[in-house]
Amino acid sequence: MSTLSSDLEELREQLSKGSVQRAYAAIVGYMSRLRTHFAGTQGERAVSGLYQGYFDMTYFALFPPALKSRGLKLAIVFDYEKFDFEVWLAARNRNVQRQYWELLKDNGWSEYRLVEPAVGIDAIVEHSVTDVFDLAESAALTSRIDAAAMAFLVDVERFLDIHDPQ
Repeated sequence: MSTLSSDLEELREQLSKGSVQRAYAAIVGYMSRLRTHFAGTQGERAVSGLYQGYFDMTYFALFPPALKSRGLKLAIVFDYEKFDFEVWLAARNRNVQRQYWELLKDNGWSEYRLVEPAVGIDAIVEHSVTDVFDLAESAALTSRIDAAAMAFLVDVERFLDIHDPQ
């Protein structure tokens, strides 16, 4: 079993090589540029700030009107454990999260992976965009993420229009 001391020593060793810092800076820098891309297409007020995270995830949220009015949002996420870009349906709080998870579950949602609410879980629905990527090809990656996020949004909005009309 590892101890905090041995974990810190391992971290020190890895950081002394410099590759962890360069990789992390590349991911956060890309996510910042991706956020700017979405702010340009969705409007600055419809995009949250960037959350850099603690090597768990880096993300920002989009607030399309049809989701925002329901207390929902889309999160564009880089998950460090999965080493994957994802799009999530998320909520403003745990009550709204539970409400929409139940709505999706009870009405046969099957488009993307439904995530059962639990401590530390923020997603209602998760969609993996790409676990194989090249940050050097950022324009192509941005195009893939944008297309996946917009298709995800269309599917979610279509479902909500039927099962949760406002």
